[in-house]
Amino acid sequence: MSGDFLGIPGLSFVSVISLLCFIPAIVLHEVAHGFMAHKLGDPTAKSQGRLSLNPLRHVDPFGTVVLPLLLFIAGGPIFGYAKPVPYNPRYFKNLRKGELLTGLAGPAANLILGLLGVMAAFAFYTVFSVGVRSTAWLDIALDICYIFTMINFCLMFFNLLPIPPLDGSSVIAVFLNNKQLSSYYRLQQYALPVLMVLMIAVPYVLHFSPIGIYIDFTAGNLTRFLFDLIFMF
Repeated sequence: MSGDFLGIPGLSFVSVISLLCFIPAIVLHEVAHGFMAHKLGDPTAKSQGRLSLNPLRHVDPFGTVVLPLLLFIAGGPIFGYAKPVPYNPRYFKNLRKGELLTGLAGPAANLILGLLGVMAAFAFYTVFSVGVRSTAWLDIALDICYIFTMINFCLMFFNLLPIPPLDGSSVIAVFLNNKQLSSYYRLQQYALPVLMVLMIAVPYVLHFSPIGIYIDFTAGNLTRFLFDLIFMF
């Protein structure tokens, strides 16, 4: 859908729904990290109230508010992040296994949410398209499910990149000895600014986004494939 939404110039239906879907996607992503760490014996996230589903407890001023708003104004894809849930790997009985499971818990949460979006779309399509293959309300419901699924799959595949401080980098810890692991933890403190520069500067200079191509190839193709399956029934 295009055009002004709620009478506000430049505000589209897709942009509004994307922003609304983005919030639970990043909140549950971060809560999943904390929940897994808690199950592995780390009380840090729970003691700081970060296992809450209250979005306000997870808001990062720049990542959750400023960055998505700037991308929204610029007309680009909505991207951002919540305040990382704190955890202390020293509580893990097996440090490397704990790092891996805690790191992958966030993308796993987005995978589940994305699949729930597909299931909801299938339910809407099955129930409300009997005899009528296209109605306005059905189209809106399917659009919302599609956007919700796409955002969760985008977050999943983006965070699976093995680049600090993204979740995929937790795989690296499995292959490091204790001395290397200590250096790796220090490196992570400076990795986010470098990642942001790469995400913003590289597309600006080279006029194409390697990460954007990767996201479309993975999250984009997976979302389109699953929704194409729905319409085959």
